[in-house]
Amino acid sequence: MTKGRQWVLVKPYDGLPKRTDLELQKFEIPDLKDGEMLIAAEALSVDPYMRYWGSALKKGDTIMGQIVARVVKSNNPGFKAGDRVSAFTGWVSHAVVSSHTSSDFVDLLNHFPVTKIPDSLKDYPPSLSLGVLGMPGLTAYFGILRVGKLKPKDTVFVNAAAGAVGSLVGQIAKIKYNRCTCKTTKQGCKVIGSTGSDEKVKYLTEELGFDAAFNYKVVTHDKLSETLSKLAPDGIDVFFENVGGEASSVVYKHLNKNGRVAVCGSISNYNCPEDAMPKVTEFIQHLFYKSIQIQGFIVLEFMSEFEGALKEMAGWMQEGKLKYREHVHKGFDKMFDAFMDLFAGNNIGKVVVTV
Repeated sequence: MTKGRQWVLVKPYDGLPKRTDLELQKFEIPDLKDGEMLIAAEALSVDPYMRYWGSALKKGDTIMGQIVARVVKSNNPGFKAGDRVSAFTGWVSHAVVSSHTSSDFVDLLNHFPVTKIPDSLKDYPPSLSLGVLGMPGLTAYFGILRVGKLKPKDTVFVNAAAGAVGSLVGQIAKIKYNRCTCKTTKQGCKVIGSTGSDEKVKYLTEELGFDAAFNYKVVTHDKLSETLSKLAPDGIDVFFENVGGEASSVVYKHLNKNGRVAVCGSISNYNCPEDAMPKVTEFIQHLFYKSIQIQGFIVLEFMSEFEGALKEMAGWMQEGKLKYREHVHKGFDKMFDAFMDLFAGNNIGKVVVTV
């Protein structure tokens, strides 16, 4: 029987995951039943949600996650050997999958319907279907346009702005309402980002077209309000929240009346015990007297619209409007290293592992 490899949880996370919490194991690949197929991973995704939802994993469970893979053998009439697919199999080198779905979200991440990568994307690297043309891209697209309700003239602030999602949020806002291409510059959106290094600030402003950006390690909490006042003197209309923490409370003070907050994640809190997390009381008053709308979301809510969104974003890429970077680790044994790079902020763009 052919063997595959998988990363499994051997000890529940306590704060930042440790290498000893996970183990790389071999497993026997079972024979295919009717409707099933064997797939082999080409690229695997590493994302912040894996830490948050990882708390639901039990000892011996495979670490959750999405892969892009080739079909090796198929007993499913909808797929043939050689097809490229996307699937939520977890951190595995090989998997036997079908095309069923689940209604439970935690279970859904590991039992998501297997999706064939469209032929229109065959000329792109497989890993892009885990990034700009995958869940991060879709999260940015629906998060800023549908949840953030982006409008002309909006000032947008996004934290973790050089990450897989944040870097696309700012670009999509500029593509939709570019201050240089609108009939008047007053119709375009202004985009401001925060990130964790001067190199990333330069990337945002010089390559991605952000109007302004700052290094939050330099602009510390006590300087943040002053910095936002300078960069967004007319206030902030849309806050795309990826980070959480005390700094976010300061941002709320700069939101305009009828401001919108799209809550995508809270990476700064994922490794914190619950009793150590910042409290929300400080910014609650801004919500009611400014009529601020705050909405958390999971991109799977927009699943029925994925095809159209991916087509539009692929078009922007072909036109040179939507840019991306990948932070690539090579080798299945590098999964944990890639995971730690994510929480250390060592990446620019999407973190992926290729095999």
